[in-house]
Amino acid sequence: MTESRLVCSGCGWQPPADASYPFRCEQSGRDDRDHVLVHRLSSEAILDHGGDENPFVRHRESLYAWHAARARGMSDAAFVELVNRIDERIAAVDGRGFRPTPFARVAAFGEDPGCEVWVKDETGNVAGSHKARHLMGILLYLLVTERGEGLAPLAIASCGNAALAAAVLAHAAARPLQVFVPPHAERAVLAQLHALGATVVSCPRAAGERGDPCVHRFHEALRAGALAFCCQGNENGLAIDGGETLVYEMLACGSPPLDDLVVQVGGGALASACMQAYARAVAAGLLPRAPRVHTVQTRGAAPLSRAWSRLERQRGSSETTPDEALAYATAHRSGFMWPWEQTPHSIAEGILDDETYDWVAVLRGMTATGGTTVVVDEETLKEANRLALKNTGIAVSHTGSAGLAGLIQLRRDGLIATGARAGVLFSGVQR
Repeated sequence: MTESRLVCSGCGWQPPADASYPFRCEQSGRDDRDHVLVHRLSSEAILDHGGDENPFVRHRESLYAWHAARARGMSDAAFVELVNRIDERIAAVDGRGFRPTPFARVAAFGEDPGCEVWVKDETGNVAGSHKARHLMGILLYLLVTERGEGLAPLAIASCGNAALAAAVLAHAAARPLQVFVPPHAERAVLAQLHALGATVVSCPRAAGERGDPCVHRFHEALRAGALAFCCQGNENGLAIDGGETLVYEMLACGSPPLDDLVVQVGGGALASACMQAYARAVAAGLLPRAPRVHTVQTRGAAPLSRAWSRLERQRGSSETTPDEALAYATAHRSGFMWPWEQTPHSIAEGILDDETYDWVAVLRGMTATGGTTVVVDEETLKEANRLALKNTGIAVSHTGSAGLAGLIQLRRDGLIATGARAGVLFSGVQR
């Protein structure tokens, strides 16, 4: 059978084979090292089984949940049946199950960004964004491994898209869910969360409090016995698996390979998933090289850009290789990643995380592919959304079109070549 294991990218720790919830490294929080569990998969894994529209069937062998099922004696056919059964329940709740989302070239963007633009449209995915992909990877693992009554509640900290995705999947699986939201969460989102049966907890920011108060309350819930049902790889390493299906879909559609991919970053799981999926695809011989992956943040909160700048200084201040500089950053987290000092504000609210939780994986991916970070202002975010709505007809939010804003800024800065084939991800429908 194909090798599949979880390994901490910070210290090398591996959860025991009989661990019930192998979500975090046991050393996490005990030192200044960045500890994140990564799913290591041998290159002979079949990343595309073909013949099925559901990405969690078609790309099942990329999932840790599939390997956990096989290790427990479940047949491949039984796993496929399990996926289809829960997908039917999800469709009954949300009106749609998991199916491939469109990936196509946009012929004209009005104010032409000077390159060939391809858009992966996730606004029609379950709950209106890519977030449900991350969570489906976790849910399938729980369905494979858990048995009995009185299962622990699930928990997530989110201001919108991730919370809705979690509520849809938890409702479909008949699991209690705690959602920790900021006081300014949209009323429409809160109404949907309540309608789906989630327990919603508003988390105001106390005077002088550093870091996201929603994440602080989320951690309290985890200590009380809840399970991390979230889109942050440092809290649940299995969240990355499901996100990778987005890239496998782009590869499966037969489009020409991208030169550049521009990804909006809040917590960083989406960028991490894209980078790791491309690395797997290259190792499996599905494409000759990965595109340069660039990341986008707003001026309202840009902790990843700050960490990238410090990493570049680390490279320049000593005769170190890129890998050595990354190893140093991993071992000295507090010198590279800490909560944004000001209360974050932006029209692209969904990427205003106080910290980039998957920061090391994203820095590693940008280093490996030759990408970079970019910080965009509010006017560029508005311009990108206006162009997206006008030229694609996709009802994408300002958060969801932030990748296009990054592409516009990268073109202005001369960091994406004229005529390059560039991809962006539209994720997060307007509500």
